Amino acid sequence: MLGLMQDYPLLTHTLIDHGALNHGEREMVTRSVEGPIRRCTLADVRSRSLRVAKALERDGVTLGDRIATMAWNTERHVETWFGIMGLGAICHTLNPRLFGEQLDYIVNHAEDEIVFVDLTFVPILEALKDRLGSVRKYIVLTDADHMPDTSLPNAVAYEEWLGGVDDDFAWKHFDENTAAALCYTSGTTGHPKGVLYSHRSNVLHGLMVNQPDIFGLRSEDTMLAIVPMFHANAWALTFSVPAAGARMVMPGPGLDGPSIYELLDSERVTATAAVPTVWLGLLQYLEQTGSKLPHLERVVIGGAACPPMMIRKFELEYGVEVIHGWGMTEMSPVGTTGKMKHATSTLDREAQLKLKEKQGRAPFLVELKVVDDEGRELPRDGKSSGHLLVRGPCISRGYFKLEGSALTGDGWFDTGDIANIDELGYMQITDRDKDVIKSGGEWISSIEVENVAVGCPGVAEAAVIGLPHPKWSERPLLIVLREPGSEVDAEAVLGYLDGKIAAWWMPNDVVFVDEIPHTATGKIQKMALRKQFKDFEFSN
Repeated sequence: MLGLMQDYPLLTHTLIDHGALNHGEREMVTRSVEGPIRRCTLADVRSRSLRVAKALERDGVTLGDRIATMAWNTERHVETWFGIMGLGAICHTLNPRLFGEQLDYIVNHAEDEIVFVDLTFVPILEALKDRLGSVRKYIVLTDADHMPDTSLPNAVAYEEWLGGVDDDFAWKHFDENTAAALCYTSGTTGHPKGVLYSHRSNVLHGLMVNQPDIFGLRSEDTMLAIVPMFHANAWALTFSVPAAGARMVMPGPGLDGPSIYELLDSERVTATAAVPTVWLGLLQYLEQTGSKLPHLERVVIGGAACPPMMIRKFELEYGVEVIHGWGMTEMSPVGTTGKMKHATSTLDREAQLKLKEKQGRAPFLVELKVVDDEGRELPRDGKSSGHLLVRGPCISRGYFKLEGSALTGDGWFDTGDIANIDELGYMQITDRDKDVIKSGGEWISSIEVENVAVGCPGVAEAAVIGLPHPKWSERPLLIVLREPGSEVDAEAVLGYLDGKIAAWWMPNDVVFVDEIPHTATGKIQKMALRKQFKDFEFSN
């Protein structure tokens, strides 16, 4: 016997419909690529999204066609998302930080037909245009006055293109499992792989992250959405903010410390989200200027492990709650967040701060477990580390155009991370499977050593890799990028680590570099470092 509930498909356009109908007056504020601050409302965004859908249909776009975007976080970018998906086409976000060869591969693999592109990134596509055979039109996200003289074929200014239609358009209706968006992994170990989200998974994920113990957005909030819309589905903020009726501030290309602070202060932002490198820039600016954060209540930090010193600075010096998060492109992407819960309320402040260093606990709709090499589930004791597996309705079961399942035989997705889970459900990643350091039969957490090392005065960034050792099989090498003007040396760094990590985790050596390589999503490229230091020999 089936229930007698309405058949109401979970389609992404219902999120902007809800926001416009019930919170239509709420602002969306954008630092534009052209320079000035632009302001509109959720009702405006919905109206213009309908026009995007209508204009795309006029251009021959139909259900399942791939339409790409290469753009900063702006209201125009949001309009394209809802317009593309509301038509039944697939919104494919292109990461401009990828190498040209990777972008070439991704666009052709996806068979993108139209690309929406910001002014900043026009030169990138101009250099690739002759190799992008499937693209028949480029829409530059600007107006006629700022339209560049471009060699892109069939290029048109967004505002002119949009001006040819009105918003008298009805969203298309289709099964909620219809593909809605496409995002490729960064491809550090081969070709990037396409993660194909459905309307159902996007809506569920947007609702999931608005749980009070995750991002907990309210209609009273002002969210500064710093995490790029081209990075892992924008952490669902494009969907969760209008669902909550919150006010949204979009930083455009201004991701430096002064620009971020200006928006946090002038727009009275209460919540924000970004990767650690963004917050390092902001914290440096705050220290240099003596500025405070009187309006900011909470900050979500993910994309890479959050250094302990960053958690302490935000919480103890600026009174801002840190929500340490973890996830993957394949998970839509949020998998865990480190909010405190009732069982932690009796812990002292120091114990709570220590707990916040972990990647956090799973929300409803995400299941986690850790298994050994034979697939046996390990105890939740905070010590037993193994392969981290996940499952849920917003987690990928395969990759676009790749045959076969990405799941284990019993239906779990292997994240490639090594982790443990404690008695309270808080998960801690100790390494990537391919980056784990096994020394004398024991695992060393490169991530934890890195997190402690960046707290050393004069250290801007740190990376740890395992290199062969004649006695211990592998030992850690600490690679350090100094802060500008710093003369910190190996002795000072090792002295700082002493007593803060296990004695047998201590790096055998420290080397200083002018640059630490990163992926397009900001993660340290351990593979490149292992190649760079493949001939390095430890002195002990």
